[in-house]
Amino acid sequence: MRAKLILGAMAFVLVGVTAEAQQRPRMGGGLMACRADMETLCGSDKANKPKVRQCIIENRDKVSEDCRRALDVLRNGPGAGAMPTVTVSYGNDARQAIDFYRAKGAAPAPLIVFIHGGAWSLGDKRQASGRKPEHFTGEGYAFASINYRLVPKATVEQQAADVASAIDMLRFRAAEYGIDPNRIALMGHSAGAHLAALVATDPQYLKAADVPMGAVKAVVLLDGAGYDVAAQMKTGGPVVQKLYGPAFGDDPKRQAALSPMTHTASPNAAAWLALYVEGRDASLGQSRSLVQALEKAGATARAVAVPDTSHRELNQDLGADGDSATADVDAFLKAAL
Repeated sequence: MRAKLILGAMAFVLVGVTAEAQQRPRMGGGLMACRADMETLCGSDKANKPKVRQCIIENRDKVSEDCRRALDVLRNGPGAGAMPTVTVSYGNDARQAIDFYRAKGAAPAPLIVFIHGGAWSLGDKRQASGRKPEHFTGEGYAFASINYRLVPKATVEQQAADVASAIDMLRFRAAEYGIDPNRIALMGHSAGAHLAALVATDPQYLKAADVPMGAVKAVVLLDGAGYDVAAQMKTGGPVVQKLYGPAFGDDPKRQAALSPMTHTASPNAAAWLALYVEGRDASLGQSRSLVQALEKAGATARAVAVPDTSHRELNQDLGADGDSATADVDAFLKAAL
């Protein structure tokens, strides 16, 4: 809904663009390019702005690069992100969708698949990706930010299956998208970190989607605290119970089955980087425990504290110039992929 409101506001700007907008040195060219695109795609019926706005929403992936840049500035502010090259479905549910961003370097490029957070019940691929697409595509990686079905309409098991299915779809389109299908990194924030870790440790999900376990070479975890679900629910207090209860229930066997810590024995992804907010005890303990178990099983794994940040800001700032976590991730991916 929020995305439609944003695009509707953009449409209002584009339908009513004035000579004043044409004179603005930074925005004018892009807005005029958008106006030309939208008139070609949607017509210029100013008397029926709702119809034009709906057309813009439906055709947002068909506009020129100049128009995409202008829309990006309107949506996020200068330098805050990028518009996807394409949005593709990987299932029948509206939530089963991928924003794909083509690498700016030579193809085939290694692929980063980002999984948003939101306590398994909230969140969106576009809102959570922030500066990451612009940064990582500039570093030579293809980047994909995925949506997945949410609790309570779906189970965590189905969410993990969605992640694997999204990877399968991207590998299927590897030649079209300029992707190396066997050099993939999973990246997730918060609940998305849990799902990334689960898919990269429990082989049943990738196997069911016909994705070789070895295709996922690396995993980047951003301040996750759910790698041992039962332990977190036992010690986390009422807030954790409220967040974790709807997702994991009260069955200890199910909680264990959905805990990456249960599945750290080989096979796993080969390389892991677990970032956690310095001073946040839950993510500190869970990240270190997971890394130790993965190392014992033969993986290369490292847990790194990120100072002067928060749970939200660690994710939000990834990809920004001068961000220390971004430097850690860049070095890790360069070595792992």
